[in-house]
Amino acid sequence: MRALPLILSTAAALALAGPLLAFLRENGHLRANYRGAMLACPLGLLIPAAALVALIPLALLNGLFDSNTLAIAGMYFVLPVAALGLADDAYAGPSRGWRGHGAAAMKGSFSTGGLKAVGTLGLALAWSALTQDDAARFLLAAAVLVLATNFFNLLDLRPGRSVKAFVLLGAGLTLGSLDTAPLLDLGIWIGPILVAGALDLRERGMLGDTGSNVIGAVAGIWLVLTLDVWGLAIATAVLVLFTLYGELRSINTMVERAPGLRHLDSFGRTHSA
Repeated sequence: MRALPLILSTAAALALAGPLLAFLRENGHLRANYRGAMLACPLGLLIPAAALVALIPLALLNGLFDSNTLAIAGMYFVLPVAALGLADDAYAGPSRGWRGHGAAAMKGSFSTGGLKAVGTLGLALAWSALTQDDAARFLLAAAVLVLATNFFNLLDLRPGRSVKAFVLLGAGLTLGSLDTAPLLDLGIWIGPILVAGALDLRERGMLGDTGSNVIGAVAGIWLVLTLDVWGLAIATAVLVLFTLYGELRSINTMVERAPGLRHLDSFGRTHSA
């Protein structure tokens, strides 16, 4: 049953969400959001936690009954990216963005953001080397993974924004390709992302870098699983443009100045600025 990873991981996320939020609040893991509200963070920890819990029955079914339900697409990329995001949530310094991390590195300073950037690149190259069958796809897939992971981090400045972008991207890829296989292959991640995204949208907690990086990593893998080499080249170019814009200008300002984007961005949010 191809949908079993999606079903089990969603159930795990729903079961874990309340205890995780309570744990974060009780232990003082709070962060001020864009309007100053103190929210439990990182809520994004729910995504890898639920995926790992769902992995237990999936692995048992696969090993005992050869049921072919063990869908772990991207496990070796997404989990380490989540760990890098968690380290950045816990120990981030003052530097922000690629320019800030680069400047810190040039001064000989260590930053978890710099570690995250270098680590994500290494992980993307390793995952791409294991999964892609020619040089062009190897390079383009690695670029898409790195850029998508960073882009969704840049997006995550308002509740629900990153998960809305993820849903729109996934819907576009699925409808455009008329292929549900990548969606089902990534179901072990998609279910928890939707649960965490709904909580983020309602300001029950903040995804943090842990969550936004995982969402970006899964989005990048979805692109790689769906697109041919020319599609990956176009995706790389678009992500480069968005990344440069986000580094030099404000994506947040762009969204809030465009009436259609502003309405979509605020839709479903508990509070609107």
